[in-house]
Amino acid sequence: MSEGDSLGTVYLVGSGPGDPDLLTVRAADLIESADVVLHDKLPGPEILGRIPEEKREDVGKRAGGEWTPQEYTNRRLVELAREGKSVVRLKGGDPFVFGRGGEEAEHLADAEIPFEVVPGVTSAIAGPAVAGIPVTHRDHASSVSFVTGHEDPTKEESAVDWDALAATGGTLVVLMGVGKLPAYTAELRDAGLDGDTPVALVERATRPDMRVATGTLDTIVEVRDEAGIEPPAITVIGDVAATRDRVVGYLRNDDAERGDGA
Repeated sequence: MSEGDSLGTVYLVGSGPGDPDLLTVRAADLIESADVVLHDKLPGPEILGRIPEEKREDVGKRAGGEWTPQEYTNRRLVELAREGKSVVRLKGGDPFVFGRGGEEAEHLADAEIPFEVVPGVTSAIAGPAVAGIPVTHRDHASSVSFVTGHEDPTKEESAVDWDALAATGGTLVVLMGVGKLPAYTAELRDAGLDGDTPVALVERATRPDMRVATGTLDTIVEVRDEAGIEPPAITVIGDVAATRDRVVGYLRNDDAERGDGA
């Protein structure tokens, strides 16, 4: 058998927004059959609890509050594949939506490791949806922009052009942006976005303890603090955020069993 034949395959798998029922069939099959699953905390305890402990490797937060360097994860994927193992790199949402899947794919290609991308239901769409908020709507928004609220801290300046986003209109969905909510809501207001623009925060979307809080660009920071909204949460900015108020009475994604905090 040649060295190429002995290589294992790496699967860059999206686990969806957190509810195990929203795993794709392909993702569920690979998680069950993999030799090793490298994961962080984003898939959530319900999904991670389905994986036998002996084949899980946590490459997220470590003891002492440190995070596993991306360089380590890249090296580990290659090492395991060269041992002939079937390796799942399990990510929250979709692996190519703010999940560093693109970086890992390039690293695997550079190392000549075969890999497969398994798309997941991105929380950028699923989070608002289960809160009764469509990211596009014929009457309110014909475009949507996805933004990370947590950029690479080594960057000298932000790559997000808040002025342009404010001018674009449509829906703005910010992932991993709860902590920096005061900063970017202020930037959007300074860029001319109306302070009355509806805003929603969706915490732990699709999970049993999901909570939703709504306000406006002017009030959402106070709403966040009063409701105690914490990561992981999604921010939805735009007229579509007000849709929730019109449908929530009949919405069963976050009824009493889920402990809706709205």
